[in-house]
Amino acid sequence: MAAPRAIRLIFQEAWGAPEHRGLLDRDPRVRTLCRVLVSYPEVRHIVPDRVSLDPEADPEILETVARFLSRQRWLVRSVEIL
Repeated sequence: MAAPRAIRLIFQEAWGAPEHRGLLDRDPRVRTLCRVLVSYPEVRHIVPDRVSLDPEADPEILETVARFLSRQRWLVRSVEIL
């Protein structure tokens, strides 16, 4: 069995403040972003600073999701594949 795969997000300074909850924030843009993420069948769960994918997920899917998240410059400063 393969190791779990995850993408960790480092947020922009404004979104890293305590009143924000990362990917679980109530902001409509963040909620829409999460709806897009869960549309991928390989996405297992989302926590405030991570997106966990199925261990058997194709590496291309992992890269695609990471690239998609890295383009969300209004929210994300950097993306790290774990």
